[in-house]
Amino acid sequence: MRLLIVEDDRHTREFVERALREAGHTVDAVGDGRQGLILATSEPFELLILDRMLPNVDGLTIVRTLRASNIDTPVLILSALGDVDDRVAGLRAGGDDYLVKPFALSELLARIDVLGRRPRGAAASSEPMHLRVADIELDRLKRTVRRGARKIDLQPKEFQLLEYLMRHSGQVITRTMLLEGVWDYHFDPKTNVIDVHISNLRGKVDHAGEPPLIHTVRGVGYRFGIDAA
Repeated sequence: MRLLIVEDDRHTREFVERALREAGHTVDAVGDGRQGLILATSEPFELLILDRMLPNVDGLTIVRTLRASNIDTPVLILSALGDVDDRVAGLRAGGDDYLVKPFALSELLARIDVLGRRPRGAAASSEPMHLRVADIELDRLKRTVRRGARKIDLQPKEFQLLEYLMRHSGQVITRTMLLEGVWDYHFDPKTNVIDVHISNLRGKVDHAGEPPLIHTVRGVGYRFGIDAA
């Protein structure tokens, strides 16, 4: 894969760059947020490894800019900021995964491998281009979502999550199914990534006065659809 590392700590940047090259990846590495943003928005990288605390442009601003530009390059955030609120902020900004420093190299390589295997774009599968459940419609080709007359703006990961829920509407969807189907994890990474994204998606899909579509099945997972409880 072609990877971009944006990390201002020279020791960490060189260590990760060397390890990834030895693993067979093509790597670009910069230590400045502005340089990173320019490269990430102009070059076809397959994965971005991003520190949060960067000079000139911070990491979360880079992620938000990518997502606002409809660039769905997977982003793995590396940060010493490891509190729950920090991880939530990184995921809500549009990050796909969050790894706290100091980290084990084996875990970093595993997470990169998982993110790199994940299908991207409408051509990733033979599923229909349009999905409709109740009054919500998802267009996989145009990457748009509408509920009735209301347009719903989603981050790339939220779009992928909603697509999975709609394709399995009416079924009980377990956390394991979501980890494998949306995050391509075949193990539980012991994070609250699902809860964060479901909460964000629910806030956008289920507005006051509308029948709720995302339902929690306590102790199991979720179900999508009208009157799913």
